Amino acid sequence: MIGERIETLFVHRDASDAPLVQAVASATGCTPIFVEEAADVYRWVLQSAHPIDTGKRTLFLTENQGAFIRECPGTRHYRCCGYQILHIGTYCTMDCAYCILQTFFHPPVLQWFVNHERLFQDLDKALASRRFMRIGTGEYTDSLIWEPITDLNRRLIDRFSKQNDCVIELKTKTTAIGRLKGLQHNRKTILAWSLNTERMIVENERYTAALEARLRAAADAQDHGYPLAFHFDPIVLYDKAETEYAEVIDRLFRHVDPADVVWISLGSFRFPPDLKTVIQRRFPDSALVYGEFVPGKDAKMRYFQPLRIELYRRIVDRIRRYAPDIRVYFCMEDEKVWETVLGVVPEAEGGLAGMLDEAAVRVCGLNAKETPASDTSVLER
Repeated sequence: MIGERIETLFVHRDASDAPLVQAVASATGCTPIFVEEAADVYRWVLQSAHPIDTGKRTLFLTENQGAFIRECPGTRHYRCCGYQILHIGTYCTMDCAYCILQTFFHPPVLQWFVNHERLFQDLDKALASRRFMRIGTGEYTDSLIWEPITDLNRRLIDRFSKQNDCVIELKTKTTAIGRLKGLQHNRKTILAWSLNTERMIVENERYTAALEARLRAAADAQDHGYPLAFHFDPIVLYDKAETEYAEVIDRLFRHVDPADVVWISLGSFRFPPDLKTVIQRRFPDSALVYGEFVPGKDAKMRYFQPLRIELYRRIVDRIRRYAPDIRVYFCMEDEKVWETVLGVVPEAEGGLAGMLDEAAVRVCGLNAKETPASDTSVLER
């Protein structure tokens, strides 16, 4: 949780009156340091011997000066799903070797935006449009590490429960669902877990919940009526990977009923070249970056496509044994991978956004309508 690893707490002067400041100070045991400029915090982090590590132990409470609702930063070279990000903060206290946020943010600083009044104004504007929208808070940070110092998730669940056109996905590697139980969510909140094999979690996902703990939390969430989602990303190629990913699928469906699973995403390990040196320095025992990689269309290093396809096939086949009707989709893959592994091309089924919309209609009870999720004309850009 957020209070367990924070050693330094900065607060921007403009955010000093926010009620959340004292709650965070109490949870972390830190005395707030008030700053006039964000640059003061960034310089402080960059001056440390290990900025990435320092950034994970430094929390900066500030106001979001930009758009709260943003399009997911996909790439034009691969299929994108039209996902929208609710930008609640940046970075994470957990420490995954493969995490692109280590190089995505410069400097890497854990930030939490406290101007929630404007967040809900922006959100209400988007929801009032009555357009399909799949939105989540787990792209730039983990959705649940901020429990229990803030009531933001509970407020979001309440707000989404009062409409039938959109869903919000809260994605995590934690088990922090305690305060979300018993809420009236109207099945418009999807609780989602990132999953990987036991080996990958132990070797490359520091300070995250164990696989068994995540699966038990998912089962608990299902018992409280929440729709579920699971994300296998990154899928890593290594000796015995096929067997171990199959075992994760077996364990997953021993814990949860597939009827409440909205979607499962698959994405292979990929990384910008500058992340390689970061992983080698911060995770010297990790073998992540020593596979058979080639440059992809997006300039990221990827496994050779036939290798990706073969492992994807094995995983999809295992999922289909338990849940033939669950929507399985790829994150950042091209048409050949889709057609070879799943036997479909997204355009033939209304596009990837339309495919995921259909799953949300079916499992979450959204109003069926023709407006695609990819129509983001009401959102700030």
